[in-house]
Amino acid sequence: MKRRLVPFLTLATIALSAGIAFAATSGTTIKTSNTRVGKILTSRRGFTLYMFSRDKKNRDNCVKIAGCMSVWPAVTTKAKPIAGSGVRKSLLGTIKLPNGQRQVTYAGWPLYTYVGDSGPRATSYIGSFLNGGFWYAVSPTGKVIK
Repeated sequence: MKRRLVPFLTLATIALSAGIAFAATSGTTIKTSNTRVGKILTSRRGFTLYMFSRDKKNRDNCVKIAGCMSVWPAVTTKAKPIAGSGVRKSLLGTIKLPNGQRQVTYAGWPLYTYVGDSGPRATSYIGSFLNGGFWYAVSPTGKVIK
């Protein structure tokens, strides 16, 4: 019985390693979801994606504010971001953060999540004033949703 278990565990380990390697090199998926404020950009799992009013197009300013990135983590990717359902591929891009990571942008706006969101499609923090600026959602056309 041990002879059968060892090869099975070896194959499982190889498969798991391959899965991890694939995940580490794949792009982050951005999609849209219907919410009480309309259709907005969300993560693959449906969590609201935010833009920061203090950012400039293709420039993350949250990274310069103490504690900002711990509350509003940047949406990062290891490869070219993937346009999911309802997302315009032509509006997706990336910028390089000081730590070397690539942050996903949409219509030039750096994207973030919020650690306090209660679950997928949560919208209660859209329009919040925190870290010296407002946090808004983004429409599939790249417009700010306040």
